[in-house]
Amino acid sequence: MAENEEADWDAFLDKFQGPQRYEGAFDPTTWEQEFDQIPIFMKNAPTEINPKENPDLACLQSLIFDGEQSSEEQAMMYKNEGNDYFKEKDYKKAVISYTEGLKKKCSDLELNTVLHTNRAATHFYLGNYRSALNDAVAARKLKPSHLKAIIRGALCHVELKHFSEAMAWCEEGLKLDPQEKKLLEIRTKADRLKRIEERDLRKAKFQEKKEQSQKEALLKAIKDRNIKLSPIPSADEMAISKDLAEVSLDGLSSENGSGLKVYLEDSGSLTWPVLFLYPEHGQTDFISAFHEESRFSDHLVVMFEESPAWDTERKYVPKKLELYFEDEERGDIYQINPETTLLEVLQHKRYFVKAGTPAFLVLVKDAPFSKSYLFGKTVHQVK
Repeated sequence: MAENEEADWDAFLDKFQGPQRYEGAFDPTTWEQEFDQIPIFMKNAPTEINPKENPDLACLQSLIFDGEQSSEEQAMMYKNEGNDYFKEKDYKKAVISYTEGLKKKCSDLELNTVLHTNRAATHFYLGNYRSALNDAVAARKLKPSHLKAIIRGALCHVELKHFSEAMAWCEEGLKLDPQEKKLLEIRTKADRLKRIEERDLRKAKFQEKKEQSQKEALLKAIKDRNIKLSPIPSADEMAISKDLAEVSLDGLSSENGSGLKVYLEDSGSLTWPVLFLYPEHGQTDFISAFHEESRFSDHLVVMFEESPAWDTERKYVPKKLELYFEDEERGDIYQINPETTLLEVLQHKRYFVKAGTPAFLVLVKDAPFSKSYLFGKTVHQVK
């Protein structure tokens, strides 16, 4: 009989010999991943559960959250779940959990207050200060004396730079608990930041007023000199104003790339950023501060003390240079005597300062390019 039992046992063990696997077995190479798909052994549950892809997990969730539980019990489940996510600093999932809890619309006033307050905290840590404030307001509507909601709302107002509102929330909270340390800290911080904001605002207004005063003085100095700023008025505009000396703040904007503008010195003199153009070579020179009483020849001597790299023929020497400006409206050219001052040229009836930067053409006397450039154009002498 013992021999028969041993034979039966050997026959039973033989069933597990060979390459075949029993139905539903784990794959030897991926068993850990498959094991993690079993709901009870999952390390991380998916954020969204598709019943078709995870029927077991969907069923388990339904048993936990729906089933025969009351709306209060379900809301509490979601609150606890949100708290767990919050402790793990997974604030996005915490927001989802608290939101699901609020969707249950349970009749527990205290629970709904906590859900709003906790969601306010998670929104705050996510940087969603406006949403956090909305939740704090909602929590206070349910329970005006809820200190945590008041603290959250005050913190949000500080982050949103609503310092007066933050202090008001703190005062309301301190009526409930005069020793609440967090509210005392927030009120002190909000008061300090409010004072800084007011100080900066006063400084900004003072600076704005100072700059406006400087601009007005500058404009007056320009207008008193009868210097005209572009854009050149149209024929209709000239017919209306009949005043070429009129200037505006817009006319002082600079397009020279350096940000430099005409400057009124304490002595009452003007210095201008001036641009020299060399059309033959497509080159330019920029003088950042050209005093209005300086002569052009004084600058040319310094500028061409050494020949620039692009002047391969070494023909740009002060004595051979000619200066011009162009009347864009009429297309005429005006030749400038290098011994004249910048102010004398700017006061010429046909000169208009464009973009706050006087500009002049520089040509070489009797050079082939100069003759070609001036050919067919009416050239006037500036007296």
